[in-house]
Order: sequence, then structure tokens, then C-alpha cells
Amino acid sequence: MNKLSRWFYSKVNLWLLIIVTVIFILFMIFVLPDQAAKADQYAQGAGSPDTSFVYSADELYKMAEQYGEAGRQEYIRARFTFDLIFPFVYGGFLLVAISGVLNKLLPAGHALRVLNLFPFLGVLFDFGENICASIVMAIYPEKNIFLLGMSAVFTLVKWLFVYGSFVILVGGLLILGYRKLFGRK
Repeated sequence: MNKLSRWFYSKVNLWLLIIVTVIFILFMIFVLPDQAAKADQYAQGAGSPDTSFVYSADELYKMAEQYGEAGRQEYIRARFTFDLIFPFVYGGFLLVAISGVLNKLLPAGHALRVLNLFPFLGVLFDFGENICASIVMAIYPEKNIFLLGMSAVFTLVKWLFVYGSFVILVGGLLILGYRKLFGRK
């Protein structure tokens, strides 16, 4: 983990931060609203595992039922198009931004520098969620309790790492701002 963390620190620079920030903002403005509207249409009011923080295996199975055949196919298509790209977009932004902030806050070798991997872990769990939920949708009406449960676990853990990443980023920026304003190290 430390080796991977150090590798990310070695790649971060101002230009990379600008590029990933612009991509993230453009994605949030132009791509995400369209995808959310499409998801609302095929979900037919059932909700989505991707945007839920917590759901049960039964709730996911009910979502699959409510989506209908066409909705389930659209869900799977979205997971292997849009949702293959979006985790890299938000994960890349968070990873680069957190690495940049923590690089200014913490000296080399500090144990907390590994926190720059939080977004990376969020992306991995996002992919796990997408795979499990897509298989659930694909095999419906068959009920695979393991996949239903794992999807719910992956979703919860994904959000913990994603939200945790934003807490690390915002907290780090606040500390940097405080130090800048009051001249403290």
C-alpha cells in the first residue's frame, strides 16, 4: 500500500490537478445529469443501487423486478459504459487532489500519507458493486443471495470511501487555509 501511495505522490503535479479537475467538472455538468435522467426513466421510481447508501438484498431484488426487462438491460448497459468511466473520473480527481493536499501537509514517510488511496479503494468497491448488481439484473428472476448481499456491501463500502475521500480533501484544504491565514505549520 505504501509503495502504491508513494507512486501516486510521484505523479501528481499542478497540470495533472488542473486536467482532472476540469474533466471532473465537465463530467458533472454535461454527462452526469443526462445519465441520471436516463436512470430515473428505466428505474421507474424504484431507485438505483448506485445512488443508494444502504439497501438490503430484498430491496435490490425488488428494484430488478420493478425495472422490467428493458430497464434491467439499460441498467447493465449503463454499468459497462458510463459507469466504467465515471469511477475513473471522480476517483482520479479525488486521488490527485488529496495527494496534492497531503503532500503539502505531511512530510514524506508520514503514516497518514497513505490516505491518498481512499479514492482508489472507493473506485474498486464501485466496480465490485457494478459487477454484482449487473449480474443480479442479468439473471433476474433467479435470486442469488450471495450476489444480492455482496452488491449491498460493496455499495456501502464504496460510499464510505468516496465520502471519506471528500472529508479528507476538504479537511486538508481547511488545514492548509488555516496555516496560510495564520502562518502556522
